[in-house]
Amino acid sequence: MPTTLMGTRYYQTAEACQLAGISKNTFFRWLRSGEIDDVSTVDRHGWRLFTDEDLARLCRKAQHVTTRELLGALPVAAAC
Repeated sequence: MPTTLMGTRYYQTAEACQLAGISKNTFFRWLRSGEIDDVSTVDRHGWRLFTDEDLARLCRKAQHVTTRELLGALPVAAAC
């Protein structure tokens, strides 16, 4: 459940990942590889707080689709 502080809604990491449809492991892997920027807000314990904008950015990343042709891979053979 999101928390509202000073009029801004914040989500914890688990909540944001669940809403984006990814695991926390995937999120942390993307952070380590530089595929996504970290959030700029943390609570007093140093835990990440996702704003609605952070959540939207995470959802865009989670829903991004690239075709094999764009990746330069050979097309997959059709099943019999």
